[in-house]
Amino acid sequence: MCPVCPAPPPAPAKVNVLEAVTFETLPGWREDDLTQALAALRASCRALRFQPPWRAACEGLENFAPGGNEQLRSYFESAFVPYRIANPDGTTQGLVTGYYEPLLHGSRNRAPPYLHPLYTPPEDLLTIDLTAINPALKNMRLRGRLEGRRVVPYYSRAEIENGRAPVAGREILWVDDPVEAFFLQIQGSGRVRLESGELLRIGYADQNGHPYRSIGRWLLDQGELPPGEATMPGIKAWARANPERLAELLNRNPSYVFFREMGDGDATAGPIGALGVPLTPGRSIAVDARFVPLGAPVFLETTWPNSDAPLERLVLAQDTGGAIRGAVRADFFWGFGAEAGNQAGKMRQNARMWVLLPRGLDPPQR
Repeated sequence: MCPVCPAPPPAPAKVNVLEAVTFETLPGWREDDLTQALAALRASCRALRFQPPWRAACEGLENFAPGGNEQLRSYFESAFVPYRIANPDGTTQGLVTGYYEPLLHGSRNRAPPYLHPLYTPPEDLLTIDLTAINPALKNMRLRGRLEGRRVVPYYSRAEIENGRAPVAGREILWVDDPVEAFFLQIQGSGRVRLESGELLRIGYADQNGHPYRSIGRWLLDQGELPPGEATMPGIKAWARANPERLAELLNRNPSYVFFREMGDGDATAGPIGALGVPLTPGRSIAVDARFVPLGAPVFLETTWPNSDAPLERLVLAQDTGGAIRGAVRADFFWGFGAEAGNQAGKMRQNARMWVLLPRGLDPPQR
C-alpha cells in the first residue's frame, strides 16, 4: 500500500452523441431551398420505406404535393426530429471533405497507353461480418485471407501491385493513368471512356481491409508540399513532376479498392452509393454509419471549399467511405466531371451536423 495514494482519475463523462434539439437551432434551416433535396429524400425512402420507423415519414412524402418550399419545410418539421451530432469527446465540430465521380480513359485490352488495371475482387479475399459474433459490432467487417488454417490480413496495395495477390485474370479493363486510377479508388466509383467511345460506369465492389492513409499528409510530413497544397490538384502536380517516386507515394496508402462493372445506366443519374440508391450532386453525403443511420436526412453547416462563405443545407446520408470515420464527419458528393473534381479536391472544411430522424424513432445509442 502507498502511504498517500493519488486519487483515481475521474471517469470520463458519458456523452450523448445524438441529442434532440429544435429546428430553430439549425443555422440556415429557414433559408435552405428544401425542394432541391426532394429527389434525394425520395431516393432514401425507396430504401427505407419498408422499415417500420420510416414508413409513416416516407408515406407522407409520397403523398406530398409539391407546393413550394414552405410546405416542404412544414412537412419536415412535423415528420422529423433533429438531433445534434457530437463526437465522443463532446465536441460538435468535425470535418467535411468532398468527392466526385471522375472520368477516366481506358481499354478492354492491355496495350500502351492502357497499362493500369482495375480489378474485380479476388477469390481468396474473405469478408467477415462481426455482427454475427457481437451485435454491438454492427457495420464492422474484417477482410483477410486464409494461410493454412489461420485468417491473416489481406495483401497491401504494394503487395497487390507487386504481384503477390492472385488478381491475374480479374481485370475489368485497363486505364491510361495510374494516378487517376488511384484517385478512382478513393472516390469509389467513376466512369471510363473506352477507345470505342463506349462509356462505362465502374463501382465499388470490395476493399482489401487495410486502413486508408492520406498520401497528401505524407507529402506534407516529408516537406514535399507546403501547407494548403496537399489537395488533389497539388498531389497530381507533384506526381507528374516526380514519376520516379510515384510507387513510393501511392504505396503509402495500403488500402486497395476492387470494382465491378455497372454498365452505362442512366447517364444523368449519380453513381450508386452504399445505401443502394443513386447519389444526388450537392445533396448526398458519405458518413460513418456507426453514428449516422444510412438514408437519414442530415442538416449540414459548413463552408464552401477554400472559403468562409456559408454552405448550410439539407443533405442525405447515402454513402460510406474508408476514410470517413467519426461522428461529425462527412464526405460531400459534388457530382460528375472536372468542375465537380475541382470543388471536391479543394474541400476540407470545418462542419457541424444534425441528423433528422422520424418522430417516434429512438435514436441509436453509442
